[in-house]
Amino acid sequence: MFETERLIIRKFTRGDLPWLIETRTQPAINKYLGGAALQNPEMITKRLDFYLDCYEKHGFGLCAMHWKETGELFGWSGIQPLDGTDEIEVGYGMIPEFWGKGIGFECAKAWLDFGFKEKNLERIVAVAAPENVGSWRIMEKLGMTREKYGEHYGMYCVFYAVSKKDYLNS
Repeated sequence: MFETERLIIRKFTRGDLPWLIETRTQPAINKYLGGAALQNPEMITKRLDFYLDCYEKHGFGLCAMHWKETGELFGWSGIQPLDGTDEIEVGYGMIPEFWGKGIGFECAKAWLDFGFKEKNLERIVAVAAPENVGSWRIMEKLGMTREKYGEHYGMYCVFYAVSKKDYLNS
């Protein structure tokens, strides 16, 4: 779909399913994604179907992220409908070796730019596990405001949002 300074972001394919299952079933990763109850092969297969359907319906969805320098597939990011709402959310995740390198901010900013400038969305939200303070900081650095706490993806989450107007004027 597009590139950033350090990332190649492309649509997922069915061929990515083994990598997604291997990655998202790791406890260090799935603890922020609803745990093993939501990150098992059956549920991950359903999510991949959802991502592929999003591309067809909306022209966007969660995508694979490759490290530009090596070509390594190391994570995912994108915008997609937030389950059970009329909202569009930005989300990302990656293998632990890539944590703490500013990638979350880099990809989320690219997706907010895409959502607001290319898809003319009026508002984008983000959710995170309350203990995932690193994601809170990224959301706040992007100009998103904490709005509430609530249930999403079978877990208790903090909910952030930013409007197109506020994002483009910041």
